[in-house]
Amino acid sequence: MSTFFDTAKINVKAGKGGDGMVAFRREKYVPDGGPAGGDGGKGGDIIFYVNEGLKTLIDFRYQRHFKAEPGQNGMSKGKYGRGSEPLRIGVPAGTIVKNLTEGRVIADLTDPDDEVLIAKGGRGGRGNIRFATHRNPAPSIAENGEPGEEFELLLELKLMADVGLVGLPSVGKSTLLSAITSAKPKVAAYHFTTLTPQLGVVSLGISKQFVMADLPGLIEGASKGVGLGLSFLKHIERTRVLLHILDMGGTEGRDPFDDYQTITQELASYELDLTEKPTIIVANKMDMPESEERLANFISNYKSLLGEEPFVMKISAYQKDGLEDLMKKTYQLVEETQVQPVTTIEDNTHVSYDYDEETPAFVITRESDGTWVVSGEKIEKLLAMTKLDYDESVLRFARQLRGMGLDTALRERGANTGDTVRINDYAFEFVD
Repeated sequence: MSTFFDTAKINVKAGKGGDGMVAFRREKYVPDGGPAGGDGGKGGDIIFYVNEGLKTLIDFRYQRHFKAEPGQNGMSKGKYGRGSEPLRIGVPAGTIVKNLTEGRVIADLTDPDDEVLIAKGGRGGRGNIRFATHRNPAPSIAENGEPGEEFELLLELKLMADVGLVGLPSVGKSTLLSAITSAKPKVAAYHFTTLTPQLGVVSLGISKQFVMADLPGLIEGASKGVGLGLSFLKHIERTRVLLHILDMGGTEGRDPFDDYQTITQELASYELDLTEKPTIIVANKMDMPESEERLANFISNYKSLLGEEPFVMKISAYQKDGLEDLMKKTYQLVEETQVQPVTTIEDNTHVSYDYDEETPAFVITRESDGTWVVSGEKIEKLLAMTKLDYDESVLRFARQLRGMGLDTALRERGANTGDTVRINDYAFEFVD
């Protein structure tokens, strides 16, 4: 039996920028031949796009790590390195992309043309041609490429269906779907024959179509995760219209009004109040004995509790009776109902850089052996882009650390000349 994969955890890493180059050209009367090291190319971005051929996230079960290509290193004679092409990753329509660490929604991919930049590739490091000045016309300074962004992501698929079938197990949802579409869900005389969502297209003529989803049956406590509850409820979020299927045949020995209240309570208890969606109450199995009496009792109980007459459509999915009228009414509601967004996405179009006094540029700690350890995103990125095999680059890095106030901070913490200071794997002696 095939399995429907609707969640996946993956790691994505954009490409590192290419390293800048230290090089000199041979030219008469130019000191050291003059700088000629080119810049590195930009690392590849990671882009997610909607692939209409995909229906589940099963591909991400077998590949969980995605890494874009790095940019090409800079070259001599002032030649720039080539930037890398973005790594494009296809996902099914209806996929929500979340930052697993922060828990925020990055993207909600629903339309066929949707695509979004998930991780930016690092910029290329500058070559020594960029650092030439009147005082230093032939510098031995260049930068390594900037690291690409890396994220742990949670992918969550919420089905794109216009109509969702809700109801307790064995009320006839799968039978209804198979009767009005070409879908072939499993139908049997026991509970939970539908373990994975099933989709079917209902066609009422040219340009009159909608997608219907038969989803695993609800039980009491589903909104708290009982049974298949949460796996089911999240797929209702995107549907425009709900068909609430009730068993009027008494095949399970249950009371239809009790069934109705159970399902309504679970829909209302979900984090999004799903009872706000337009709903048609569908009285199924009306070909069974005493079904009319059960329907009359349902209407009476409904009026007593809610004070109004329910809108009920009678059908027999097994005998295909009443289905045409039901589908026409459903199509009318679908056309009248707008799709409501189910996620809030942060606007990544504009980035503002604000100084936050509470966020230090670096953090200093001390290990048991007396080593001073300096950490912080900005200072670690600065180290990663420094070419430590060139003395001038190392001296420039030291000036940058002094400008950030690291020397003063270490001195105030009690650092003395000769003490070891470490940033990641790079260690040096503190000089007061």
